[in-house]
Amino acid sequence: MNIVLVEPEIPPNTGNVARLCAATKVRLHLVGPLGFRLDDTALKRAGMDYWQHVDWKAWETWNQFERSLGEGRLWLVEQGGAARYDTVSFGVDDYLVFGRETAGLPQALLKKYNNSWLRVPMFNEEARSLNLANCVSLVLYEALRQKGFEGELD
Repeated sequence: MNIVLVEPEIPPNTGNVARLCAATKVRLHLVGPLGFRLDDTALKRAGMDYWQHVDWKAWETWNQFERSLGEGRLWLVEQGGAARYDTVSFGVDDYLVFGRETAGLPQALLKKYNNSWLRVPMFNEEARSLNLANCVSLVLYEALRQKGFEGELD
């Protein structure tokens, strides 16, 4: 399983996602441009001492990342998706893709991968969005649940 953050802007969110990836042994892809430097203190603080346990790669652009894709399917998670995240079947090599905290995923990507556009249900129209790290957590754990939490520590 892979987590992809496209142009993340807030270091603590990325650090929290990195910590999640370390705990679940999921690969993290950071697609630039990033809204911070990778040596940012807030990024390191949020990831605490987990960065050494994260399998991660930084990509300068989406095109560079896209050219590297393996067998897994891309699942773009963004408001407005036709399918709810818990109604699809995830594969072990899939990529869960999340956008910038302030703007989400680019419309061009959502259009290109329209058949893989998922949403997390929300119930209050006054709430603009969920926190990025929280959203990544709940979608990732649904994917891991579907795979029987293979590799879970007892």
